[in-house]
Amino acid sequence: MAASETVSRTRERLGPVGVWLGALSRLPAEQQRSGVRRIEVLGYGSVWGGEVVGGNDIFAQEATWLCATATIATGSGIANVWARHPATAQAAAAALGDAWPGRFVLGLGISHASIVDQTGQVYERPLERMRQYLDGMDQATAPRPPTPVPRVLAALRPRMLELARDRTDGAHTYFVPTAHTARAREALGPDRLLIPEQAVVVDANPVAARTIARRHTKSYLELPNYVNNLKQLGFSAEDLEGAGSDRLVDAIVAWGDGDAIAARVREHHDAGADHVLLQPLAPDLEGAISQLEDLVIAVLPPTG
Repeated sequence: MAASETVSRTRERLGPVGVWLGALSRLPAEQQRSGVRRIEVLGYGSVWGGEVVGGNDIFAQEATWLCATATIATGSGIANVWARHPATAQAAAAALGDAWPGRFVLGLGISHASIVDQTGQVYERPLERMRQYLDGMDQATAPRPPTPVPRVLAALRPRMLELARDRTDGAHTYFVPTAHTARAREALGPDRLLIPEQAVVVDANPVAARTIARRHTKSYLELPNYVNNLKQLGFSAEDLEGAGSDRLVDAIVAWGDGDAIAARVREHHDAGADHVLLQPLAPDLEGAISQLEDLVIAVLPPTG
């Protein structure tokens, strides 16, 4: 089956490299607007952020970013399916797609039990829950925009990847090594989008870089979905202890100078990624954008 017009158009629109920046959602709106404008000027193809139930509304946030910019695409990484009725999600995505044609990618995700249970809901049967959610979106009566909104799933393991292949335009993967990108591409086939996140630290000192990286890996290694995926990729119990072994940290977080990080981006592309999302690990927005500025020449193709 050939790639759909939506997939082909989205690949062209996104380009090779974008940005995943969770810190944006915790900032006042004007700082968010300023941040995405600066990322757009740098030439990155997209900017993505996440959603915490009760902490932020991803659709309102995406509208804030789209209003502030002219060309950059935005993506939800992810819109949490526990945050709203599927018909509401469909209507919100359609509204963004209508207002900003071709500039919004809807990433949907099932989240994690430890997070969802705190909302008073019960996290169970995640694959079936996601399948039912997609059914609800497809049955929604909200008008579809003239330019369809691409829809991807946060998918790590084979069955969710298969659902992404069969029911959506592809997958958005997070906290994964390049080995997973190769497996995901095999599962999705050539005609679906594959958009992995890649955490980065622009620092060539291994001790300093890994110290920063472990602040990132520690919290994710407390979530079974990520741990089980890494086990399936061959990481041992020792690799997964605490904040992770050097082997695991180096596989999850690309660190070094621009050339080293560009090499990791190429590995993802060579393994089948369409669009790689860089997540600079910095204490604040200014630090994150500074790292993105340092990486522009190495990771983005020259213009003109």
